[in-house]
Amino acid sequence: MEALRQDDPRRLGPYTVLARFRETASAVQYLAYDASAADTTDGTADRTVVITAARPELAALPAFRRRFEAEARTADRLAGGWVQPQLATRTDDGELWTAVAYVPALTLAEAIDATGLLPERAVRILGAGIAETLSRVHATGAVLEGLAPRTVLLAGDGPRLTAFGPLGAAADAEARAGGQLSVRLGYLTPEQVEGETAGPASDLFVLGLLLAYAATGTTPFADGPAAEAAERIAHAEPELGAVPEDLRGLIARCLAKDPAERPSSGTVAAELALEGAAGLARGGWLPEQLSKTLAEQESRVRELVSAGAPDEPADSPVGAAPSGSLTEPADATPDSPATGAPGDGGLGEDIRTTRIGSVGSPRAPEPDRPTTQLSIPRERTGPPDRLPAVLPPVAPLVPRPLPAPAAAIPASPPPPVTPTPPPAPSSSSPSAALDRRTLLFGAVAGAAGLIVGGGGVLALGADGSDAPDDGKPAPSPSGPTVAGLPPQPRWVYSHPEAEPAPPTAALWRNRLLVLTGETQASAVDLRTGHRLWECPDAAKGQAALAAGDAFCFVAGPSEFLWLSPKDGTVAHRVAYENQFEGAPFLTVSDVIGQSGPAIWFTGSHKVTVKAKKPKKGKKPGKDTQVVTSFLFAYDIVRRKELWRTPVPTGRESTTPAYQLIAVRPDDIVVRQKSATLTPGDVKAAKGKAVFRGFDRRSGKLLWTKSFGTVIPDGAAVGDDRGLLYVAAGDALQSFEMPAGKPKWTLNGTPGSVFGTPVPAGDLLHTTSRDQEVGAVERESGKLRWRRSTEAVPGASAPVVTVSSSGRTVLAAGAAQVTAFAAADGRRLWKFQDIGVQDPKGATVTAPYRVLAFEKSAVVQRERMFYAFPVK
Repeated sequence: MEALRQDDPRRLGPYTVLARFRETASAVQYLAYDASAADTTDGTADRTVVITAARPELAALPAFRRRFEAEARTADRLAGGWVQPQLATRTDDGELWTAVAYVPALTLAEAIDATGLLPERAVRILGAGIAETLSRVHATGAVLEGLAPRTVLLAGDGPRLTAFGPLGAAADAEARAGGQLSVRLGYLTPEQVEGETAGPASDLFVLGLLLAYAATGTTPFADGPAAEAAERIAHAEPELGAVPEDLRGLIARCLAKDPAERPSSGTVAAELALEGAAGLARGGWLPEQLSKTLAEQESRVRELVSAGAPDEPADSPVGAAPSGSLTEPADATPDSPATGAPGDGGLGEDIRTTRIGSVGSPRAPEPDRPTTQLSIPRERTGPPDRLPAVLPPVAPLVPRPLPAPAAAIPASPPPPVTPTPPPAPSSSSPSAALDRRTLLFGAVAGAAGLIVGGGGVLALGADGSDAPDDGKPAPSPSGPTVAGLPPQPRWVYSHPEAEPAPPTAALWRNRLLVLTGETQASAVDLRTGHRLWECPDAAKGQAALAAGDAFCFVAGPSEFLWLSPKDGTVAHRVAYENQFEGAPFLTVSDVIGQSGPAIWFTGSHKVTVKAKKPKKGKKPGKDTQVVTSFLFAYDIVRRKELWRTPVPTGRESTTPAYQLIAVRPDDIVVRQKSATLTPGDVKAAKGKAVFRGFDRRSGKLLWTKSFGTVIPDGAAVGDDRGLLYVAAGDALQSFEMPAGKPKWTLNGTPGSVFGTPVPAGDLLHTTSRDQEVGAVERESGKLRWRRSTEAVPGASAPVVTVSSSGRTVLAAGAAQVTAFAAADGRRLWKFQDIGVQDPKGATVTAPYRVLAFEKSAVVQRERMFYAFPVK
């Protein structure tokens, strides 16, 4: 961190810039704060940010702006977990920057500089955190290409990623004549050395290098001349003797020459930290020395924020430090090895430890010696321009989402990039003086493109014609699926933009996907994904049900409808207001469930209660209207009411909404949703959920009971064996119904809450807000397995769906769908929808939903539907 220079901005958007924080090849990072933000006890938590501002000479290039914006969009989509959410982004009026909340952290390079290597547990947490984020990227078929020792931060609670594409992790970025942008890529892999395009497995190779570096402070490919590093990457076996034995096998698999032999990101995450990186990091994970350094950094930042914006005169000398804002450390002298010797024209070589490549412009700038610096480990500097470079051909890499409708996908592939031949190596090259650790990310990078510094040159024209816009999806590659990625969908259906996204979806007889929305109901062929028909009469209807083989049943706002599955025409209709004897003008709530031809729903109507005959000499009273409510059973095949039974009316005299908890041979178990409970109901139940059992044949109320301490909206489900499974606190409990005898208790993660479990065979599949999915034995509660989806913990648990065969468990949450093997919990694949394909379109925030049928699963996110094959 160092004081601002004369040409540095003092304000960016709402933020007051305080100091330079770090530098990269394409941007400068500033420490800043928002004076208008909410203050906190320490004065920093809600105010301090790190702003990544593009270098002005690069920001002027249209090609650079497009790529910067594309990588910012990627960061926005990955926000959460180990990716800091972007607080603000500015890409207009000549400004190009993004802002994230400040978190005390060191780069991996700085940490290795301070400690030499990380202990095995810290390496596991580091690798698991990175792999968890990679799995989210790879689930879309995209490639991150943002890993480097200076783009990975070590914070007190775990690692953070800060680069989301080749631009953010570039060794050099240069504006060339004619408006071209030259970006020197880093982290080349064997396939890239051979001139092939990088894929998701390329990120795993780089992750293997990072883990080896973190565990040993050196590189698996260091021995030998720097000029032959590319050959070693492509053909030599990695040297992993210094890697801890328990990590050696996994890192070796990551460094396999054949991409197909590398593990998936999900596999790496699970092998490194089965309970997830966050779980393993609880209680601290960094060595004491690094923790002290983070505390010191946070203290200095707090002092800067407390001091506020520097009051600096307009004619202050270049590089002068604002008075009182920063302190001069004892080692910040002109002859310090970190700043170079006077007159050398560039940054001096740091031969003590591994460097992370160029962090400035292609030409290393003259250090600003009058500028005072904080005593915080500095970003490592890159090799000077005189280092040789081998530049194999590397094509621009863009995300590869799952196939979408053909009309929405640009078909033109990016043109190849012409390689630049290397200059002849010189015996006087600085690489001759560098030690083995330096070779990892310094000279080797410059000589052969191993890591940061010598990768392919990505030349983008001023008009962007040399590379596709990163914001638009590219076609999915054909061929076998990479391990950990979702299988290729059998079809993809996009709901028309002219219609609102359908809020409900249901499967009819494993033949139709029936969608109901504001304007109509429509059907999609489950074999082909083609839309078959529309029915405006079924607008605003609930999810479709099967009324035998002949009709598709839809409950609309005012009537029941029976639609032809062939063309969607209405064959029968029953209006609520006049078709239920003794219940005129009936108002029907949601259909709560179905078993065979029988459905259950609640309804209510108003009954006039005549006033009592007044006593002699008294005025007659007024008639009153009272809302009477019922639980109905109805046969949708014979179109006949089976029974009705009175139930308490809901809050403010509304129809009570029920949730079906269990369907058993002799009874059904329901619970009233809390939103329709009256204050009296809540008080009488003492804050607990009330469950009711009704006879299936007659509708007679059999029993009313609370179980344990489950609250009205707590997750609950029953089975046909008479067991009830409920979430209570951070535990999952089982009770016998209706007796209430406890069967077993499964403890969860402290502070988390279980979601609604799903019985399947002898297992109960669990889910929690910690984004964990598991399986327990229904009778004993014995835990079979528990795995993390690696998604960001949120306010709700993922919804679990079990495939028709029972062999696959699919967890659908706000960020992704994760597939597990039901038997042992192996992560099979993950899927994330690419969202709105227009780069300027609105961000899709709708959660995922899954519907399983036969050997397939339909995944929905808003208006997009994907039919995946599943076991």
